[in-house]
Order: sequence, then C-alpha cells, then structure tokens
Amino acid sequence: MHTSTLLTCLGLVHQSLAGYALQDDYSGDSFFSMMSFFTGPDPTDGYVNYVDQATAQSDQLINTNNGVVYMGVDSTNVASGSGRNSVRVTSNAVYNHGLIVLDLAHMPGGVCGTWPAFWMTGPNWPNEGEIDIIEGVNAQSQNDMTLHTNAGCQITNNNLFTGGDITTYNCDVNAANQQTNAGCQIAASGAATYGTQFNNNGGGVYATEWTSDAISIWFWPQGSQPSDVLGDSPDPTGWSTPIAVFSGGCDIDTHFQNQQIVFDTTFCGSWAGAVWESSSCASLAPTCNAYVQNNPSAFQNAYWSVNSLRVYQDSEDASPSASASAAFPSLASSISQAIQTSSATPVSVPVSSTSQQPTTTAAAAAASPITDTVSALDASGFPSPPEPAPAVVTVAALADNEFPNAGEAITERLRRSAKARRAAHLHAHQKKAVHI
Repeated sequence: MHTSTLLTCLGLVHQSLAGYALQDDYSGDSFFSMMSFFTGPDPTDGYVNYVDQATAQSDQLINTNNGVVYMGVDSTNVASGSGRNSVRVTSNAVYNHGLIVLDLAHMPGGVCGTWPAFWMTGPNWPNEGEIDIIEGVNAQSQNDMTLHTNAGCQITNNNLFTGGDITTYNCDVNAANQQTNAGCQIAASGAATYGTQFNNNGGGVYATEWTSDAISIWFWPQGSQPSDVLGDSPDPTGWSTPIAVFSGGCDIDTHFQNQQIVFDTTFCGSWAGAVWESSSCASLAPTCNAYVQNNPSAFQNAYWSVNSLRVYQDSEDASPSASASAAFPSLASSISQAIQTSSATPVSVPVSSTSQQPTTTAAAAAASPITDTVSALDASGFPSPPEPAPAVVTVAALADNEFPNAGEAITERLRRSAKARRAAHLHAHQKKAVHI
C-alpha cells in the first residue's frame, strides 16, 4: 500500500508538472455521442430549420466517414417553413478554462447567405459569456473573433497578438456607442483564416486558450502548426504569437463560466440578412431569405469537415493519466526498493481522518526519498499550479498519513508557480510582439 500510494502521488506530481493534458477527444466516431442536437427556433432569427440527429443522418447531413466529422446543410430541396435544413450541435460537457484545439479541413464560410460559427457559450447568456472562435457571414474572407458579455468587460490593445485588429473594445452586448450585441471583436487580417481561401488551402488549425488572465486564439494554415499542437501535451508557451488576445479591463473568471462548445450553420438572420443589401451577394437576389430558399445547390460547399477536436485542461484541473513509473522510472524504482528493503513485511496503515501520524519502518524509510524527490523537482525549475487539484490534495493527504511530511512537501511544491508560468507565458508573447 505504501508503494502504490507513493507512486500515485508521484504520478500526480508529474501530471501537475506536465502543463496541458487531454481531457476530451471529440474526434471521429465519438463526436456525435458527445454532442446534443439543438432543434429549437434560431436565437439569431435565421432562415433555418435545425434538425435532430435521426433526421440529419437520414438526410445525409452528418457522417464520420474515415474518421472525419462532416456536418452539412440541405443542398437539394427548395426550402420552406422556417428555412433551410441544417445542423447545430452543442457539447454535453461544460468547461471552465481550458485549451480547445480544432483541426479543420473545411468550413461553410464564404458562401452567400451563410452564417457559420464555431463558438462557446454559457447557459445564462450573456452573464456567463460567449466566445466566438470562428465566425463570419456571406462572402466574408477574414475570420471574426468576438467575446460577448454583460456590463463590465472591455479589452485593450495589449501588444500580445499579431495578425488581427481590434474593431470594437467593449464586450458588453448593450455597450453604448456600439451596435447591439457587437461585443468586443478582433478581426483577423489574413484571408486564409476564413471561407474560400481557408478551404482552398486545405483548412487549418485553431487553438483557443482560456485562462483567468486572458482568452487567446492562434491560427495556423494546414501543415504549418507546431508539432505539439495536435498531440497529447500541447504547450502554448512555445508557439508563435496569437492572432487574438482578449485581456485588459475584464475579469475573465467573472464574465466567462460554464461554457459549452457549439458548431452551427445558420442563414441570413440578424447579421448575414441584415448586411445582405450592402454585401457583394446583393445582386444574386433581392433578399437573403429569397436566395437561401430558392438556390439549394449554392450550398453544396456549406459544410464543416473536422479532422479533430480536442479539449485540454491545465494539469491543476485535469485528472491524472500518467503513471509515476513512466514519468520517473529510476526514481519510482529506487523509492519502491527503499520501501521493500526497509521491512520484510511492510505494514499497511489504514487512512485516518485524524492528524495522528502512523510510524512504521517502511514509513520512516520512505519519508526521506519523498522529501528528496520534491526538493529535486523544486531545484529543476519545473512549473506547477499554485493550488493543486482536489485529487492531488487527497493523494497528498494519503501520503502524509502513511509517510510523515510527504504530503506536506508535495502540496507545498504544487502551490508555487502556475501564476509565474502564466506570467512568463504572457511576458514571452509580449517580448515576441515587441520584436515583430
């Protein structure tokens, strides 16, 4: 029991040092089982009929052929009723912070009448916020990234991003001197970020990091992303400068909570329809609704093609997935040996809810290696969270119950430097921005 508890503790220490860890993988066949289909009226007043999963499957609007997720729209029939058939899905999981990485081969953007979006939102809108990662309308060629909140959240030009420009600063959906629900927006300057050119280039990768300090978005054309972005332990500190960083006069944790991931393709409505007459699409039909209704074949390319979607959590929030023996093989072996050789029959000590510490030969032998281990980690400069995850605290307590001072040493080390890590992260991007 001593060995397993100790190795579990070390596994949690390793996990806490590892940065981001995979939490949810929506890729391939698992995608639709992790999503719910929205079938209500479109909240944005779009000319659309969102169908359920059974209808989407029978009408061939969705599939996961060859491990790639496809979500399209009806491109066969003249639309009637509330509008053209389409799909809107929402993640069953709810997130507070995280790193969301989307490898996208094709998006519905760049098609007149469409209003596709990949975004996140809380159930109590706008009080729990909205994060629009990919969004645009009609024949738009650059991506718009936007936050929507209640009052009290604004962003500043912080010199931490490049490749995007702030178009509105106040995230409040009812902000004065902005259109209603404009939010705070950073518009990408590159045409490969959205729509036709994005698709012609074979897609790209969007990564969104949401911390207490900022919401940051990176984009890479397909094939140019860093090698770790699509792996199991991505590290944003080594990436290029983001194309958007939302920070400044906004308490992120107050304004963004309980977010769910959403994909949808709507038509016309309060944005694509509202700007129809002033867009390059106006010559196609007198109104957006009329065009969408009567030209089904125009929407053959209005589909999402998702290579992968993964959500990672910082190790302070993630469940441990790595074993201590894999992380520190020589260390685990030496500690295990120390425990086993200290007593021919190690005593198994039950967990106690009191502060009384048991004393055994094995415990005495293990206390020093644990403390030495934490000291070695400390000296190595590995980052770790300031407040360990509950599982870490629990295991540290178990270790402390069996090995005097072990839990205290582990917990203290785990408290120290996530804030320093995040500060260093922002500082690194600031230095990059200065040198650009």
